[in-house]
Amino acid sequence: MDAVSYPVAVNAIPMKKKQKPAKKRGPATKPKVQNERLKGWNEIASFLGQPVAVAQRWARSGMPVTREGRFMYASGEELSTYLGREAGLDVPVHIATENMGLSTDLKRALVHARAGKQDQKKKANR
Repeated sequence: MDAVSYPVAVNAIPMKKKQKPAKKRGPATKPKVQNERLKGWNEIASFLGQPVAVAQRWARSGMPVTREGRFMYASGEELSTYLGREAGLDVPVHIATENMGLSTDLKRALVHARAGKQDQKKKANR
């Protein structure tokens, strides 16, 4: 094989690279809100804090999920309401995550529990 030589510019001026403008950073990732639409079994299962197989089994037994094309979708609010019904409560269940404060949900649960005790006392006094 013959070596190929290419002409080289002797007095070539090195080109400066254009500096890219700094990327504007958007807001930090939002914590997942309960009424957010969940896409796919992985997101639904992580919202529930359960393995994918458990989420699929619960869907077969009536958990509110919808199929659109090849993906399953669910609403966090609907899932909380469903879990509340399954637990025998008339209020949605709060699913604890690392990003959400639990104080308001704890207060709401205490009010609900106290109201239930008062109802039981009224029934007992009749």
